[in-house]
Amino acid sequence: MRYLRRLPFLVLGTILVVAAFSTGYSFLFYLVYLGLLVVGGSYLVTRNGLADLEAGYAVNQLQAHVGDQLRTTYTLRNTSRLPKLWLEVHNPSTLTVPLPGRAISLGTRRERSWVARVPLVRRGHFRVDPLQIRTGDPFGFFEANASVGHGVTLIVFPRVEPIPRWRLRAVSLEGSRSTPVRAQQTTPLATSIRPYAPGDAFNRIHWPSTARTGAIQVKEFDLEQTADVWLFVDLERRVQRGTGDDSTVEVAVRVAAAIAERALAENRSVGLTTTGARLTHLSPDRGPRQRQKILHLLAAVDGDGTTPLVEALVAGLPLLRRGMSALIVTPAAEPAWVRPLATLRPRGIGTQVLYLDPHAFLRHEIVADDRSIEEPEAAAELAALEQASRQVHHALAEFDVWTCAVPPAIALGEVLVG
Repeated sequence: MRYLRRLPFLVLGTILVVAAFSTGYSFLFYLVYLGLLVVGGSYLVTRNGLADLEAGYAVNQLQAHVGDQLRTTYTLRNTSRLPKLWLEVHNPSTLTVPLPGRAISLGTRRERSWVARVPLVRRGHFRVDPLQIRTGDPFGFFEANASVGHGVTLIVFPRVEPIPRWRLRAVSLEGSRSTPVRAQQTTPLATSIRPYAPGDAFNRIHWPSTARTGAIQVKEFDLEQTADVWLFVDLERRVQRGTGDDSTVEVAVRVAAAIAERALAENRSVGLTTTGARLTHLSPDRGPRQRQKILHLLAAVDGDGTTPLVEALVAGLPLLRRGMSALIVTPAAEPAWVRPLATLRPRGIGTQVLYLDPHAFLRHEIVADDRSIEEPEAAAELAALEQASRQVHHALAEFDVWTCAVPPAIALGEVLVG
């Protein structure tokens, strides 16, 4: 494109030179000299436009949550004795809201800094490419580009909503909730570590953590065992409804993130199975490290799975042991996936279903698109989904499975109630 833009000027210049030497008119030679002066000056201005220029950028965080704000600080410094008349600065990225560029000028030995702020509205992995600086001449004959720094990867985790009224349903395990106060005596349940304090017994030192941190760490113990949680998140493409933040995919991810956060805060072990592009099992564990694993997985998944929920349950339920709780998050409108849950109660495993009602999500999508729910096609699809949802609820009630309906566009703290 740049060469095509120059082509008319090259043709005009060639004609002018031929005409000047053919006719010998001084006026035409004056235009030839003027053209050479303009083109040569433009070339020199562009060539020196990025000389003696220092630039850099820095992002305030590489891991964030949906709803946070990304701040990028830019600094440009001109160390030359000549001014920089025009500089275009921007950061290419894959962010949903792109980082804004800026066109500036820099005087002799001057420096400019500014901060660009963009909201993070989608979870996922995003790339912020190296800083691009472009300059040129006033006539657009030439331009120069420079790439500064290295690209960075930004991970945006799903929003973690508070669910203060959610409680794990009781299972056949005594002491199903962790006490907030750690036991002073040694028990078989070592749950965490802390820095050494005077008076701690020598046999409570956790040597691997001590070697890793360089400071003495001691183990803390629970008096009672806590019930573990295993989340099954249905991300099969065929059953998903809605778009954007109010889609079943995004709500399912937020539900899983909120429950995992609450369970980990209660010192429970949390496992996770997702049926995204591939079936993924995350073994149960507790603590900040498990929280990071869960958030990283939930940031990357999408509603593009091909594995039906019933297959994921058949493969994953044997991994559960007595005293655990299985939490299923799904919008599936076919009751076939309910039957495997009937095997859990005899094994002493609790079951909860967070049902993303596909009828409610489709209705919300139709209204958001300014369509009428009275249209024959929409009405027929809504009626079919409503009937299918009733069958799922009846099947869950038949096996006495506790169910919580999760509608779209409502805060999870108002819906998830134990």
